[in-house]
Amino acid sequence: MPKSFSILIPTYNEHDNITPLLERIARVIPGNDYEVVFVDDDSRDGTSELINTLSSKYPARVVVRKGKKGLASAVVDGFGMVSTDTVVVMDADLQHPPEVIPALIKAIQEGADIAVASRYIPGGGTAGWSKTRKIISSGAIALAHVLLPQSRKVKDPMSGFFAFKNRVISGVTLAPIGYKILLEMLVVGKASKVTEVPFMFQPREKGKSKLDASQDIEYLKHLFSLMRRSGEIVRFLKFCLVGGTGVAVNEGLFALFLYRFHINASWANAIGIEASILSNFALNHQFTFADRKSTGVKSYLEKMAKFNVASLIGAAVNWTIRLLLTNAGIEPLIGNLVGIAVAMLINYFFANLWTWKR
Repeated sequence: MPKSFSILIPTYNEHDNITPLLERIARVIPGNDYEVVFVDDDSRDGTSELINTLSSKYPARVVVRKGKKGLASAVVDGFGMVSTDTVVVMDADLQHPPEVIPALIKAIQEGADIAVASRYIPGGGTAGWSKTRKIISSGAIALAHVLLPQSRKVKDPMSGFFAFKNRVISGVTLAPIGYKILLEMLVVGKASKVTEVPFMFQPREKGKSKLDASQDIEYLKHLFSLMRRSGEIVRFLKFCLVGGTGVAVNEGLFALFLYRFHINASWANAIGIEASILSNFALNHQFTFADRKSTGVKSYLEKMAKFNVASLIGAAVNWTIRLLLTNAGIEPLIGNLVGIAVAMLINYFFANLWTWKR
């Protein structure tokens, strides 16, 4: 009999979790109107053998990959192995509760192209996480939201638990790095409607976590790859180029008023900062964010005001860094240059998320 939806689960050495996982799926989804497709990276603990044994009891099958490793690539390979148009992606370690699957399927049936099990909406959360892990997770999401506007469709683009319609990836080339396959689909996929349902991320009870420090590096590589493929890297480089002209304006006027007119360094710095803010706004409006600008004097002035406010926050950082380095005996121009570099990153954050918000 044809199945209504597929559950795609990548595995590597998850033997102890397979039986309770399939039991819990069967409890919340009565009957056999679904399939569970495991994509196993040639586990050495008997994971695939156990799945084959349990396939007589549950609508489950396993495909073993030889010579390949990686959660994201396993999921992408699995997309070609399912037999239905609706797919749920989840982990095998029971940190993704199977009890959430019906809510994801309901969201898809109600018209969502992607339904995300989210830790960051009311009702969701993370059980047993340290403060450090929470900070890293929130920082990763914030970085994605700043650099990849498409990820702002959801509050939890880092989730590994979601459902989607196959049309989202039809004709799309997926090239994820690391673990964040949902982020890949949000940026390069064809999803018009994305929704979130809450879930509580559970602590792992059995087996060993596959996450380590190298995944942070993989995530940064993935961000850069998505920025390049989505064109956002070009926007960031434009912003940096405009910032370079602002550096010239800032440093030039700072030097002029400091050394030529012998004005107090703080006043000379303030003049340079405000002049660079105004020139940077005009260039970014016409050049960096040309696809987001709106017409009309009112809109232009509102954006200018926002840019000024955001830039003054960066300027405060610039000012503080310059004073600290100058007091440490560093040449004021060098200290100012370091402050400008840090302030530019802060300015891009606000420009992308606030001034020219998509």
